[in-house]
Amino acid sequence: MPEHSALADLLGDFLPLTTFPAPGARLRCGVSGGADSLALLALGVAAGCDVTAVHVDHGQREGSADEAALVVEAAAQIGAAIETARVDVEPGPNLEARLRTARYAVLGEAAATGHTADDQAETMLINLLRGAGLVGLGAMQPGPRRPILALRREDTLAVCARLGWTPFADPSNRDPAFVRNRIRHELRPLLDDIAGRDVTPLLARTATHMRSTADLIDRLADDVDPTDARAIAAQPEAVAVRALQRWIREELEEPHPIDTAGLLRVLAVARGEVQATEVTGGIRVYRSRQRLHAEQIDAGPPAD
Repeated sequence: MPEHSALADLLGDFLPLTTFPAPGARLRCGVSGGADSLALLALGVAAGCDVTAVHVDHGQREGSADEAALVVEAAAQIGAAIETARVDVEPGPNLEARLRTARYAVLGEAAATGHTADDQAETMLINLLRGAGLVGLGAMQPGPRRPILALRREDTLAVCARLGWTPFADPSNRDPAFVRNRIRHELRPLLDDIAGRDVTPLLARTATHMRSTADLIDRLADDVDPTDARAIAAQPEAVAVRALQRWIREELEEPHPIDTAGLLRVLAVARGEVQATEVTGGIRVYRSRQRLHAEQIDAGPPAD
């Protein structure tokens, strides 16, 4: 088992790019056995954190036990604790989202994940195609939950190589049924070719600018009552849309962002251009006595 200081010496050139919590802090890391998550594990230990590697077997393919064994061996080699769990997710629609939900049910929402700058660029493009607003285009927030977000995939492979680890290559990462995979293997290479350069740093920097702008708009939206139709109608569009987004999601405990087109329709309700509208997620927003109300569509129309 390498001493912490020896591991820090071996991987120290990567640590300035990471955002791990302070040395000694407890850190749960989701570790699948791929290069990104194995690098997360190793760098967390190198940063001096009290690391627990958590491996979740989704039971989606044969040989998943080998991935668990790889993670157990890697954790033992560098002195990290280990937890393993198996979850069963049935095939069907929205499989990627359901796998993610099952995984986080085990990991906990505060767990660190091995997302990299490449994932950040892909997430921004996915959200752009979904019609997301500023918050969605800001992609993932850097910090202790995503401590290697500034690293590239080649960096995580280099970390594994230095430790003599052979990461697992998940065959589902090539499956074109998943939007992210098509962006990774088709769209991003095409963008690189058109631009004549690696566009990932450009996309990641743009996401940072989007988050900064979204933070400013958030602070402005804090001062607005999103249910007051007149107050919302008087705001700049960006502030009004953000206030409405947060209100609808909190009011109905909606986990997914409302698309920008839907929020602009809600703004039209606030302005008195229409009486009511429906938005993504089966939500109806209506105006009554200059107040906005949100409900699930199956709740039935209210009396004005």
